[in-house]
Amino acid sequence: MYKQLMNYFIKTNTLSPQQFGFRKQHSTFKALLEMQTMISESIDNNEFAIGIFFDLSKAFDTVNHKILLSKLEYYGIRVLAHTWLSDYLRDRMQYVHFEGHQSSFRTIRCEVPQGSILGPLLLLVNINDLPLLADHCNFILFADNSNVFFSDKCATSLEESEL
Repeated sequence: MYKQLMNYFIKTNTLSPQQFGFRKQHSTFKALLEMQTMISESIDNNEFAIGIFFDLSKAFDTVNHKILLSKLEYYGIRVLAHTWLSDYLRDRMQYVHFEGHQSSFRTIRCEVPQGSILGPLLLLVNINDLPLLADHCNFILFADNSNVFFSDKCATSLEESEL
């Protein structure tokens, strides 16, 4: 399933070009180079620049299944593949075992499996539209770590701008 999805996303150019995580021929080095280029261009243009760096805490554990499935359908994953992915995510259970004690089983409604091949790709789909939040900003995504960069000739404009 991973290979089919990834090939489809590559063929349809679905994944954001600003996403550098969990993708072949993308790397932390390329993400850093992109950031360095943005900073250099701002300096060359005599602009002030702001970078915001954030890490989505527990990113794999917070993926809402309904939202993810809706995004997959939007990107063209329908019928059999969509049903398969829905079944893959549905009725997953977890429990905690600690010092000889075990909790009851609970259904997971927000999570993509970590340690699986498919989990990281589903996380990328979930955050794929993040760069669309603000067209005046440049995003660099590396899995659940994101950088937002924007610049302006006027420092006051940067201070007052909204993300």
